[in-house]
Amino acid sequence: MGVPLELTVQGTPNPHAAKFTLNRVVAAQSATYREAASASAAWAKELLGIAGVTQVFALNNFITVNKASEATWDVIGPQIEAVLRRAFA
Repeated sequence: MGVPLELTVQGTPNPHAAKFTLNRVVAAQSATYREAASASAAWAKELLGIAGVTQVFALNNFITVNKASEATWDVIGPQIEAVLRRAFA
């Protein structure tokens, strides 16, 4: 059995961005995704399918998610966490 997934969420200076840190490598090289159709990672496609998510950036063990100004973290945060838990557990 593998190491259980640890996921922490931090705010950033940008109120429309949040940093999701995992105890896993999610991207060996930096990757920025803005459209689900062109995202090479399945989890990035899924994140960009969440209403209000506008951009996903991944590097090493963290993913930064940007949201539209009208979206609220209370609504999309749990959805983002659920996608990440499914993808990296």
